[in-house]
Amino acid sequence: MRRFLFFVPVLCLAVRLVQAEPIPAPTPTESPYDQLQLIARTIQLIRQDYVDESKAGYRDLAYSALRGMLDTLDPHSQFMEPKGFQSMQEDTRSEFGGLGIVVTLRNGVLTVINPMEDSPGFHAGILPGDQILKINGESTEELGLNDAVEKLRGAVGEKVTLTVNRPASGEVKDYELARAVIKVPSVKDAMILPGRVSGGPIIGYVRITQFNSPTAGELAAALDKLEKKGMEALVLDLRHNPGGLLGSAVEVCGEFLPSHTLVVYTEGRSPSREYRTAARKSPPRKYPVVVLTNYASASGSEIVAGALKDLDRALVVGETTFGKGSVQSVVSLPDGSAARLTTAKYFTPGRNLIHERGVDPHIRATLTYDQEARLLRSRRLREDPTKDGTSLWDPQLERAVDALQGALLHARNQ
Repeated sequence: MRRFLFFVPVLCLAVRLVQAEPIPAPTPTESPYDQLQLIARTIQLIRQDYVDESKAGYRDLAYSALRGMLDTLDPHSQFMEPKGFQSMQEDTRSEFGGLGIVVTLRNGVLTVINPMEDSPGFHAGILPGDQILKINGESTEELGLNDAVEKLRGAVGEKVTLTVNRPASGEVKDYELARAVIKVPSVKDAMILPGRVSGGPIIGYVRITQFNSPTAGELAAALDKLEKKGMEALVLDLRHNPGGLLGSAVEVCGEFLPSHTLVVYTEGRSPSREYRTAARKSPPRKYPVVVLTNYASASGSEIVAGALKDLDRALVVGETTFGKGSVQSVVSLPDGSAARLTTAKYFTPGRNLIHERGVDPHIRATLTYDQEARLLRSRRLREDPTKDGTSLWDPQLERAVDALQGALLHARNQ
């Protein structure tokens, strides 16, 4: 069974489909049956006396109770009705229909983590940090994260109107987007960076937008080409990367780590939730590496950055990552519904918890709101943000180049 670090189209989650485990017997001091009696009595009371009989069906009331139980645990646990469970299973394909917007609930507000590159949301100009206030005129204030996801989905070609607040400017604007088949991009912009000093080191640059099945192979091919051009060091850009397949993230680490090196592990309440995942490729590439991160680097990006940082294989430059490092196990229920429950958390090789903490950089470098907007605009228009002397030059990337030049100079002196 594959383990996933994302739930497309708009959630960055780690999902595993599992069989239900035996339920342990209750302790003498705590019995679930007393509480079940309370729930059953309340359902019976509603069914008997609630004024609107159409809302008082036993199945509807039971589903509402289950939904409430799981929704209050954390943003990623969820009760799924049969239709929603079926949609979740379909969403593990490499292509899907949607808007390509990765969202989360931040302080109760539906907030954009990142618009996927080349998606409708990306080309419309939606930015990280934007708040979605309405979907087709309906307020998102009372919507849970998974309900919002369902409303963002729909038939390919259908138009959706999002009312978006941009906190940085205070602007509220409507965006009309057409759902499309999202083909998740992977490795982009492999290049040799323009030299800053005559005769200076040859530094390569590769950007990974998401971790999917072909990512490691695409990265290996890109690195082979850059090495043939004399590359001496690499900037691996994981900014705005929301995650992807766990196996893909581990394979990317394997490009730079010896085989059998621990990359990530999980811990939960049950020993069955513990997994240790190691790099498998050999031999690794040995030149210096800087990993670029920002607040929208999530899930698989954090596994790569955390592993390479803890194992002293790369410098991390940029901002603290998002902090999404938990595993959701999905258990099917007898009537075709399912419960998705957070059952474990990810740790880096140095025993650093990723979830709700993120990975801190060695060297902190930030972009202003205008600089980040310009950088994303350059990606939309396919402009080159690395050219010297232009307003599109990327200060975080420049800081990464400075760090690599210093590392190479130190190594030569040694």
